[in-house]
Amino acid sequence: MSFSKCTLLIKFIFQIIFLLVFASFFSACAHQQDAEPSPSKDTDKENVPPAQPEDTWKLPIEIPEGEFYKVGGWYSDHQILYITNLEQTSSVYLYNLLTGSSELLYKSEVPIVTLQTSPSKKNILIQSSPSTYEGQVTILSLEGSEILKQAIPSYELAFEWNPFNESQILISTFNEDWTFQMLLLDIEQRETTELTLPQPFVKWLGNEEVAYLNWNDDGPSLFAPLMMKSLRAETGEEIFTDVLQFAAFNDILMTVTVKDDEQLQATYTFYDEDKRIVNSFSIPHLSMFSGWLVPYNDLNVSKGEFLTLKPVKSAEADAYREGFELVSYDINNGKQNVILNGLKNEPILLSPSGKFALYGNRFEKVIDLETEELRELIEK
Repeated sequence: MSFSKCTLLIKFIFQIIFLLVFASFFSACAHQQDAEPSPSKDTDKENVPPAQPEDTWKLPIEIPEGEFYKVGGWYSDHQILYITNLEQTSSVYLYNLLTGSSELLYKSEVPIVTLQTSPSKKNILIQSSPSTYEGQVTILSLEGSEILKQAIPSYELAFEWNPFNESQILISTFNEDWTFQMLLLDIEQRETTELTLPQPFVKWLGNEEVAYLNWNDDGPSLFAPLMMKSLRAETGEEIFTDVLQFAAFNDILMTVTVKDDEQLQATYTFYDEDKRIVNSFSIPHLSMFSGWLVPYNDLNVSKGEFLTLKPVKSAEADAYREGFELVSYDINNGKQNVILNGLKNEPILLSPSGKFALYGNRFEKVIDLETEELRELIEK
């Protein structure tokens, strides 16, 4: 039973007991009832009701001020964070899909580039851009108060939040020529440490372990060995060969490979924390000049459901016009289900329960995966 349902049940039982006591001790309880405080705003945020059917959602969003920029992510199953721009300032709002209300959480005097919530949704990372060659990283509490703010010289930044220790964030800083430097930001210690890693795009595999594709710098290649490395070690360990792409979802590792006898299919394989195969499946893939296109995807770890966009046939990406199917795949039993057809290959992001998904280049749409309905968050 979820925390929200337990809370409602406890409240219901409390009300019954209260009515019995009220009937017997009317005069003694009257003053106590009058003095009972109303729930605080913070308590109301934490004790959120369970997800509701999407036909009860209040859409489209009415923007309080400025112009809609993009949705940053899920706050809960019925709350999202979105960014607006007004001249050179940006604002972050918390929108309640059930009530239709927008609450201002944070305002930046410089443009916000992107926003991420921590894996447990306890903190918010904001990347803003004071200038072309400087990025600013701000960590917020759920209430919108600043925990940490740091300026980082860079042309571009990439972040990887540690799901095993949320006080740590890996930051890849890129120069204009795409040379890079790796930093480890520790929120609790309020310090940044330089790291030595051979590749800029890494994923956490454990509290101090990361994985990366070890591309050959001497020449172009379609595949690379997948390496695992402790942040304390000088060298990494090869765990798989000839990997096209990979992702890590807490204890689940996913690789995308191409078998020699099935060149027109991409194979998605899921491994547990001991690198044992949980399940795998294959889909058609699209070829590009520099390799193959891996469509956008996401995984709900608790449900074991993988969501991906799937081309209906193998072809060259530039000539492909048939659209993509949105498909869910149960990594435990191998069951597949087509949810929607005719979609574009655009980013998707599952809600905490896995019942809904944000979709679109600005996450401007939301999909109810149970009713298989797609709705616009912003009026066109």
